[in-house]
Amino acid sequence: MLRSLRHDLWATEKLVGHCRALTKQQLELTVPGTYGSIARTLSHILRGDERYLVRLGVLPGPMPSDDDVIPLNELGAHLEKVRTAVEGIFTGSQFDPENVVIDAARRRPSDPPLEIDSWTMLAQFVHHGSDHRAQIGTILGAQGLETPGLDVWAYGREIGAIRQKR
Repeated sequence: MLRSLRHDLWATEKLVGHCRALTKQQLELTVPGTYGSIARTLSHILRGDERYLVRLGVLPGPMPSDDDVIPLNELGAHLEKVRTAVEGIFTGSQFDPENVVIDAARRRPSDPPLEIDSWTMLAQFVHHGSDHRAQIGTILGAQGLETPGLDVWAYGREIGAIRQKR
């Protein structure tokens, strides 16, 4: 699971770096069927990461809101906070993937809380980032803009986990 989370954060960081070269107008591009603009989606990915970690008790509250778009130049600080928290999950002995989290953060406040196994929250963390990064790739591609390679193969090559046999 740690490797999946590391890939997720690597891919988000690569995408943020790629988007630094875009104009303000390009950051506001969107296409039907996606979450929203590139800027809003990047912010949503990181706010989502932070919300999962708050729910798991790894980051302190309050629960971050999606109301404000995180400026592009501030995304790196959010990434670093998330990366530190993720690494902390696996360096201590306190984290139990079978631990049940009581999640009262519901879309409709009147809905009852959920009981969620911690591993499920971490798997959703990875899926959520991948899904929204793909949406940004769709926006970029639909506009004829370059899309970065963010898949596990690219990650594996970069960290030396995929190499030519000697």
